[in-house]
Amino acid sequence: MDFMVKLSILFVTSVSLYLLIVLLKVLHECWWVPRRIQRMLNSQGIKGPPYEFIHGNNKQVNKMRKEALSKPLGLTHDIFPRCFPHVRSWLNLYGKNYLTWDGAQAQVVTVDPELIKEVLKNGEQIFPKRKPKILVSMLVGEGLLTSFGEKWAKQRRLANYVFHGESLKNMTPAVIASVETMLDKWKDMEGKEIEIFEEFRLLTSEVISRTAFGSSYLEGEKIFDLLKKLSGIVVQNMYKSRIPILSKLWKDTDEIESKKLAKEVEDSVMEIVKKRENKVGSGEAESLGCDFLGLLVNAFHDSDEKTKISLQDLIDECKTFYFAGQETTNSLLAWAVLVLAVHGDWQEKARREVIEIFGNQNPHSQGIAKLKIMSMIIYETLRLYTPVNGQIRKVASDTQVGKLVVPANIEFWIPNMALHHDPNLWGEDANAFKPERFEEGIGKATKYNAAAYIPFGMGPRTCVGMSFAINETKTALSMILQRYSIALSPAYVHSPLPLITLRPQHGIQVLLNSNPSSNLNDKNKCSP
Repeated sequence: MDFMVKLSILFVTSVSLYLLIVLLKVLHECWWVPRRIQRMLNSQGIKGPPYEFIHGNNKQVNKMRKEALSKPLGLTHDIFPRCFPHVRSWLNLYGKNYLTWDGAQAQVVTVDPELIKEVLKNGEQIFPKRKPKILVSMLVGEGLLTSFGEKWAKQRRLANYVFHGESLKNMTPAVIASVETMLDKWKDMEGKEIEIFEEFRLLTSEVISRTAFGSSYLEGEKIFDLLKKLSGIVVQNMYKSRIPILSKLWKDTDEIESKKLAKEVEDSVMEIVKKRENKVGSGEAESLGCDFLGLLVNAFHDSDEKTKISLQDLIDECKTFYFAGQETTNSLLAWAVLVLAVHGDWQEKARREVIEIFGNQNPHSQGIAKLKIMSMIIYETLRLYTPVNGQIRKVASDTQVGKLVVPANIEFWIPNMALHHDPNLWGEDANAFKPERFEEGIGKATKYNAAAYIPFGMGPRTCVGMSFAINETKTALSMILQRYSIALSPAYVHSPLPLITLRPQHGIQVLLNSNPSSNLNDKNKCSP
């Protein structure tokens, strides 16, 4: 009996001690450290909204976003106050550098171009990508978007080979074939309403499937659907506060569901990988191929440890490119069609250029490079409706950036939309659609201030798929404009929504009418 009493006392004491340690760690991470960082940055003139225990500023952010999104927005390109009301408000209140809190994580939000250049152009040793949150890691793993160090360098070399130079040109026929498949569906839709955001989701899914994985949308359909569900869970938890210690001990329902979905994605990716390997094994194919999947599988089987990748790396890279290769281009295409529908004069200029260069033929690589007006329209669309919300870099160790001394483990958050709509950088007409800004190129448009325009990032982590995304957009828009004039449907409600990328909350509804200057609609397909 005495033994049982002693055992019970020992158990209660151990549990109490453990809970005390957990409590002390929570207090240290969620109270003492934030207070120390706040004092240090405040003393250097970096102020911001007051820190709230555990939640940081997330409650305020959620409230401000909800209020902004509840108000109707007219057909305007001045979307920054609606999409990021908290950033707009706090920049006005605290200046171009301010301190905010994602839970207990300190973030310096900056729109200072010189500071941004220093952060983004410095190497991985000083300002690395932050380790992804648990739900984001379920979505894309430790692929090119989230990895760092030597692992990132190895992954980047593979991606550079596929998405640059001659390899990029060789993808054009697959892009054209995918656009033609979409246009075949549109041939009975003339004069009827089409929701193009969903149409372009299917198109960009098909394109990345064909170009990177040598398959079709149908073959990867399950992967896209699973990633869509996973991204929905990530969005739901975007501004949700978590207690660092407790979140490691206790998994909530979203995390459990995400883990299940991530496992299904991995199994589906492995089916596609095995199919590729089996074709070589059976003699049906001579090699694993030169597309992105082929390079990944070759690297997995490589005997050289310097170039070899693990099976998990292979899976994570596939997840990353299935998701990122579809998501950002989908957003760009949809907003580009919106601005063309709203600005009919520029739509007609772009159409004349397309007809002049391609006539009634399919686009080709040489002609795509000559589309100057189309490039100007795309650059301006990327400025006003930048798909990527922002970029985050972690401070690896105590360091000085500009005149600012910052402690290790804080983050710099660079809000792309704030930069792209800043009158100080773009003039009083910063919210106007003026593609002529880019008539002499990006350098002249930004007055050679490179950090003023970063839709694809800057420095060594610039998006590897930038050229591919722009070429895909030029090809798709060219083929659409050859056939149709585009008008905005009366049903359209202008409501840009920043989730993982910038999306139209209620879709983008347009009306298509046959282009009278072309006979392409008779056959709905360009001549070979």
